[in-house]
Amino acid sequence: MLTWLRRTLSAAKPDARGHHRSARFLRGKYDSALTSDNNRRHWANSDGLSANAANSPDVRRILRNRARYEVANNSYARGIVLTLANDIVGTGPRLQLLTDDTEANRQIERAFNQWAKAVGLAEKLRTLRMAQTQDGEAFAVLTSNPRLDTDVQLDLRMVEAEQVKTPDLSWNNSEANDGIVFDKAGNPIEFHILREHPGGDTAFHQDYDRLPAESVLHLFRVDRPGQSRGVPEITPALPLFAMLRDYSLATLDAAKSAAYYAGIIYTDSPPHGETDAVESLDPIELDRNTLLTMPGGWKMAQLRAEQPTGTYAEFKHEILNEIARCLNMPFNVAAANSSGYNYASGRLDHQTYFKSIRVDQSHMESRVLDRILHAWFDEAVLIPGLLPTDIGPFAAWPHQWFWDGHEHVDPAKEARAQAIRLDSFTTTLADEYARRGQDWETQLRQRADELRLMRELGLSEDEAQPQPEPEDVQR
Repeated sequence: MLTWLRRTLSAAKPDARGHHRSARFLRGKYDSALTSDNNRRHWANSDGLSANAANSPDVRRILRNRARYEVANNSYARGIVLTLANDIVGTGPRLQLLTDDTEANRQIERAFNQWAKAVGLAEKLRTLRMAQTQDGEAFAVLTSNPRLDTDVQLDLRMVEAEQVKTPDLSWNNSEANDGIVFDKAGNPIEFHILREHPGGDTAFHQDYDRLPAESVLHLFRVDRPGQSRGVPEITPALPLFAMLRDYSLATLDAAKSAAYYAGIIYTDSPPHGETDAVESLDPIELDRNTLLTMPGGWKMAQLRAEQPTGTYAEFKHEILNEIARCLNMPFNVAAANSSGYNYASGRLDHQTYFKSIRVDQSHMESRVLDRILHAWFDEAVLIPGLLPTDIGPFAAWPHQWFWDGHEHVDPAKEARAQAIRLDSFTTTLADEYARRGQDWETQLRQRADELRLMRELGLSEDEAQPQPEPEDVQR
């Protein structure tokens, strides 16, 4: 302390020339924290609201309606949402149990797959994933459906985001957020679901059901700590979608105007000059492939065909690339156009996309599939003969989910790489089959049955394998 005070006082003393030395203080700053005339308007909408305050019911309603409008009217938006749901869910997840009892695993997997097919689980999961993209969140109620043709009557009833609402919610209730009630630890304990859609013919009815959290599935992406409701995942791209449509329509209108016999008549004469009288803004109908004369002193100029400009295709490419970025989707997938890609760049762009898909699938497993499996087990265990008697509690079930694999662009290269990985013991058959979304035990059993039948028919493996074409042998 004394040393600091001594240095401070000595800094104010005059030097040998009689000049006073002033104390210097170092102050750091960020350029992005400065507000100037140039960036004032850009940052005018920035705020310090909490996650739930920023995603208020009115804000979510506006974003949800606009996102639905774009998806319904914009071909690119519709294709992106459909592609994302198809790539994540595909034909649906498949259950694989990993207990020590192989026969019990097969029995339970077969029963669950039959139920999943009966309720259309894959289709409902795709709908939930589409709703998460365009609505920001998806809800499904675990209910009973007596009309199912399976022993387990469990079913999923999907509801839209605006139906999860508490009409009589108090504004100062800190433990509830627009249809969801939380406990002190932040866990949802109750959902309020309107019996009628607020946008339906009976929207004046505000009756709602109070459902326990155990019977409601809530799928959304948490972007901020404390966030309890979701916003559309394409929210950053909504202005870009509107910009793309407006620019495309403006380009089309300009090209159509230039293609027609559209033009203007004008005069170079000064006011009150020697020109014939012409009514202002009076349209002149022109016949195709005809010549005409103008009134005295007047000229006619056709609109020049300057649209579409040479940068039109480049603009669409860049705007689509920016739109797809918020979904971790590469341009060639969003645009369904790989004409500008080579093999290496296509594979590189897809690595980020496939990783995002695996993260999304893992999120759906923990938030949706595991809870569905648990609810299915709670009902299936009560049905005599459906499950093995010594299967044990659900918590003792090690399991995993298989999703559709992604087809390789060059199957021959992938097959050679797979053989090298197996020969070098850097992978397993389970991992290789999992890449293709298949159960290795099921595939090996099928292969054993095929080999057994081949021996019965007197066929060798060499005879059963397809022979290469002559040109393949030369290469």
